[in-house]
Amino acid sequence: MVRETEIMQVLRMKEGTDDTSFAKTAYMARQILLMSKSIREKVIRELYCMEQSTILCIADLGCSSSEENNLSVVYGLVDTIDKARRELGHGPQEYQIYLNDLPGNDFNTVFGSVTRFKDKLKEKMGDDFGDCFVNGVPGSFYGRLFPTNSLHFVHSSTSLHWLSQVPEGIEDNKRNIYTAKTSPPKVLKAYYDQFKKDFLMFLHCRSKEVVAGGKMVLTLLGRQNNDSCYSNKSGYMWELLAKVLDDMVIEGYIEEEKLNTFNLPIYTPSPSELEFLVHSEGSFALNQVHAFEISWDVNDHKNGNSCDQYDFVTCLRAVVEPLIISHFGEVIIDEIFKRFREIVYVSMANEKNMIANVTISLTRRSRG
Repeated sequence: MVRETEIMQVLRMKEGTDDTSFAKTAYMARQILLMSKSIREKVIRELYCMEQSTILCIADLGCSSSEENNLSVVYGLVDTIDKARRELGHGPQEYQIYLNDLPGNDFNTVFGSVTRFKDKLKEKMGDDFGDCFVNGVPGSFYGRLFPTNSLHFVHSSTSLHWLSQVPEGIEDNKRNIYTAKTSPPKVLKAYYDQFKKDFLMFLHCRSKEVVAGGKMVLTLLGRQNNDSCYSNKSGYMWELLAKVLDDMVIEGYIEEEKLNTFNLPIYTPSPSELEFLVHSEGSFALNQVHAFEISWDVNDHKNGNSCDQYDFVTCLRAVVEPLIISHFGEVIIDEIFKRFREIVYVSMANEKNMIANVTISLTRRSRG
């Protein structure tokens, strides 16, 4: 089992800015951000009109290293607030922006884009929009990150499905790397129990940091069915990867024990599970739950931007390569994804493959 301290060391998107880095290949994360854009910008506008704080503190949790993802989200939020500010006839606004991820994240790539981000703000909004201060915050969001009552708005996308550790008691999940059709019921329960523990801790920590009336918009990979922890719209891609690894065991590339001890620290909750946990923790009011799907096929998302040249396998590799290398070594990594590409293309030729996502918006209740 991989403990939390180990996860913090190896869980990161592929660093750098080359053609195989997460910064260049994260088109799926961008599509998810586009699908949730209207929700977070509606929420931030409502917050600004209600709060009208001199300094708005905004945190993006699990920011990764893609400028087009993390800073594009911040840009959209600031742009929304600035439009509302001008409509209301208010003066310049100050923004305190916190970009958070685990310590192993490629913060250098993030920081390298901050100057361009600020120049873009001034070019679009003029010099009178205010001041925007950007800070990096390394650490796990399953613990405290910020001072008490310091945040007005918290955003997180494609991050909270990552667990703090691989669940305990899943030794019988042999030749699977996640919850699969063949996973024993106790494995499914162990995954849910770990997610429950982590998500409740996340809410508890944010309840200390978010001001009363503050907002959160959280998007994570999920599933639409409530009767099983398995979903072919959240776990099928991992079944295909497990099939590749199993074939490589049979052919002698990988030791069987290595495969049997590799499990991804991921859980994809249903909307009803999220609702139940939010109500159980009690610090936040649940305002909206929105479930949606995106396609594996990049051609379904083409919109003229530079990410169109990348495909599903390239994007997924940038997400899980560091985890796979840490367990199986680097020598066979190209062979793994060569085979994975082949099996994914066969699947995509035969059926329409989708990934399910869930976005929830929350408001911090008044402290009683």
